Amino acid sequence: MKYLVLLSFIVGAGLVYLLSSASANTDLFAHNFPLLLVATGSLVVAMVVLVGYQIVQLRRKMRAGVFGTKLTIRLMLVFGLMALLPGAVVYAVSVQFLSKSIESWFDVRVDTALGSGLNLGQAALDNLQRELTVKADSMAQRLAETPASVHSIELNALREQYSIQEATLFTERGKLISFAGNERSGLAPSAPDNSILLQVRQQQTYARIENVGDRGLYIRVVVPVNLLSFTENIRVLQLLQPVPKKLADDAEAVRLAYQDYQELSLSRLGLKRLYGLTLTLAMVLALLATVALAFLISEQMAAPLRALAKGTRAVAKGDFSQMHPVNSRDELGMLTQSFNRMTRQLSEARSAAEDSRAQIEKSHAYLETILGNLTSGVVALDEQLRVRSINPAAAQILGVNAAALRGMQPYQWPSHAPQLADFSHAIASQFQAQPDADWQQQIEYRGNHDKRILLARGTRLPSGIDSGYILVFDDITYLVRAQRDAAWGEVARRLAHEIKNPLTPIQLSAERIEHKFADKLNTADAATLRRSTQTIVNQVSAMKEMVNAFAEYAKTPRAQLLPVNLNALVGEVLDLYGHDAAIHLDLAEHLPLVMGDAKLLRQIIHNLLQNAQDALIDTAQPYIGIGTRVADHDVQLIITDNGSGLPEHVLERLFEPYATTKPKGTGLGLAIVKKIIEEHHGVIRMENRPEGGVAVCIRLPAADKAGQVEQVA
Repeated sequence: MKYLVLLSFIVGAGLVYLLSSASANTDLFAHNFPLLLVATGSLVVAMVVLVGYQIVQLRRKMRAGVFGTKLTIRLMLVFGLMALLPGAVVYAVSVQFLSKSIESWFDVRVDTALGSGLNLGQAALDNLQRELTVKADSMAQRLAETPASVHSIELNALREQYSIQEATLFTERGKLISFAGNERSGLAPSAPDNSILLQVRQQQTYARIENVGDRGLYIRVVVPVNLLSFTENIRVLQLLQPVPKKLADDAEAVRLAYQDYQELSLSRLGLKRLYGLTLTLAMVLALLATVALAFLISEQMAAPLRALAKGTRAVAKGDFSQMHPVNSRDELGMLTQSFNRMTRQLSEARSAAEDSRAQIEKSHAYLETILGNLTSGVVALDEQLRVRSINPAAAQILGVNAAALRGMQPYQWPSHAPQLADFSHAIASQFQAQPDADWQQQIEYRGNHDKRILLARGTRLPSGIDSGYILVFDDITYLVRAQRDAAWGEVARRLAHEIKNPLTPIQLSAERIEHKFADKLNTADAATLRRSTQTIVNQVSAMKEMVNAFAEYAKTPRAQLLPVNLNALVGEVLDLYGHDAAIHLDLAEHLPLVMGDAKLLRQIIHNLLQNAQDALIDTAQPYIGIGTRVADHDVQLIITDNGSGLPEHVLERLFEPYATTKPKGTGLGLAIVKKIIEEHHGVIRMENRPEGGVAVCIRLPAADKAGQVEQVA
């Protein structure tokens, strides 16, 4: 578009110049003016189309809401008015001036003066021509009377006598005989052509004013020289005398002016129309070119503003990569440069912020990775004890949804998880009682299925952006149980060691006393002795059984884990109980093998079945259910009964030594079962059934597929 407008402007200026030149030149006007007029008119139509296209473009941009369109329209109107108003004034004045000037050109006095001047000049030239002709005739007469042998000397003398610049003597055929000239003459004479020689041979004089090469305007006179001798032909005398330069210039100027005046006088009305049309086309082209250039200039002026507006919108959306070239050193260039500097600084600031955020996120990710892999529960609280974050271990230990606790204070936790009531009350009390001090407390936590012992520690974070509190707690249930089991194991080992040794001598001594004194006493005393001795022997046997149980609890053999078919193992144990109608089986088909020790697993099943039968002694319709199933890649063994269940205080301590409800039990059976299950990397859970009785659930890990071979224990 820019180059098209520039080309149109240049072509238009050239056409207007040629058109004005043609209107002032009759020959050019006669030959080329119509073509120039058509070309200029075509250019005007093209400029109208171009301006119309620009206006259509502006209208489309206006409808599309392109930034800077209104400014472009305003600038176009301003430039158009700036060109139209002065142009209209100049156009009106020029039309009037041309009309008056053309009329003044054709004044009668001017015509008469030009004719008189032309006649005056012509008369002066004719006078010079006549004088030179008289001189030529006189010189020819003198030469005719002079012998031919002295013509050269006589010719030079005659030239000087008559003040002639150049005199030349030729034969009748134009051959040079003699030449005489002054210092302004040329090196070679200008010979007359054949037509002049022919005219002279016919005894006619030739006299003309003509241009001689590049020497200017000369009067050429050629006359015959008739010799007195009949033996020689005539000779030709040529005189060249320059016309005075001032007279020649004035005469030529008057002639040309008179010629132009005559041409103009023939087309007075045509000239008026011609100049009016030329001026109108020039005016229209100037106006259209101004409007087109105004469109381009306004577009160029609005382009930086449009770019800045686009860049501003991009910056508002967070894109700081907008950099616009600075093409000028004016205020717009300075504004563009300032915008580029601003976006660069914003980009650098955002990069720094992103780097800082990346570092923070990296630190948070690192911290979350650490917290996520900690086995300790970590809860971050703000100044109002609202949960800010909680790690997976804390949610797993408490058995709650971590997302549900975020933003909640401890006294609000029970509304989401009722089992957190005691725990939340304990930690809230500690933080309120010791807000600036570190504290530690062992808390009993009743989960969904069991009771746990948590060691909780709280501390206050340093003041700052993330000020608040940190709560850290560990599930030390297994540690306490392990310590307790280790203590009971040590107690059992010591008791077994201390008690087992004197039992046999006591039993032997009692039997020896009975054997030695039974026959020496009367019947009543002997019976008393036998009853006492039997009591000692029975109690010693009971003590031996208890000592053996202690020894078994203290020295549980390490399990030899091999793939075992649990269904087959249950069936094998049940063969020992015959066809007991109270036992009901619900064994899963295609049960995976488990990794276990068949001997120890038999002991577990037998112990649990024995406990179930003992619990059903006073039950009218005894029921024992034995089932297996797969749950979460583990194999479960479930044994249920419909007895009276277990008291709560016993249920909490059921797997501890001496925790029993049997009058004759040692209380070590379930403790031994739990140790065996732990050796198998399994879990045992016992709870009262809602419909009555007890349910025991054992979870054992399934064997790998490579080890899943059929094996009957």
